[in-house]
Amino acid sequence: MTDTRGQQSPYETYGDEQPEREPYHPPQAYQAPGGTEGGQARTGQQAAPAVRLPRTGARTTPRTRKARLRVAKADPWSVMKVSFLLSIALGICTVVAAAVLWMVMDAMGVFSTVGGTISEATGSNESNGFDLQSFLSLPRVLIFTSVIAVIDVVLATALATLGAFIYNLSAGFVGGVELTLAEDE
Repeated sequence: MTDTRGQQSPYETYGDEQPEREPYHPPQAYQAPGGTEGGQARTGQQAAPAVRLPRTGARTTPRTRKARLRVAKADPWSVMKVSFLLSIALGICTVVAAAVLWMVMDAMGVFSTVGGTISEATGSNESNGFDLQSFLSLPRVLIFTSVIAVIDVVLATALATLGAFIYNLSAGFVGGVELTLAEDE
């Protein structure tokens, strides 16, 4: 029996009849070695993989994409939030650094040596003089450092927000800061 409807999909064949097909080879952009057209093998020959040869004078280093961007506006609210968080982190680092520095200086005996010298210089027969060790105790130093850190948080946040407003005003006149971004490969 001959099927006259032409080539059909495998789902429409009858029984065990499978049409014989060769595997599909898409056309190639470059000629395969051996002179075949489009990567297709001639009848009776085995298909060789297509090899793309580099052009002479082609760039060997990867190309870097660059983009020129302009910072036209800085949102003052986001600048305030970021500067607040960064100044809090800086304040915490300041308090920790002051505590560590005080402990190191106390372990080295700096306060007792300098305190003894100051007591001898300021003392008289009826008084002992100025007591540096009680004046520069750790709690007193940490309270003073914490107050300075809080003032720093307030000032840094206010100045950064004011800087964003001033930047927006000046960017309206001169166009803002231009950046060139490059993509690494």
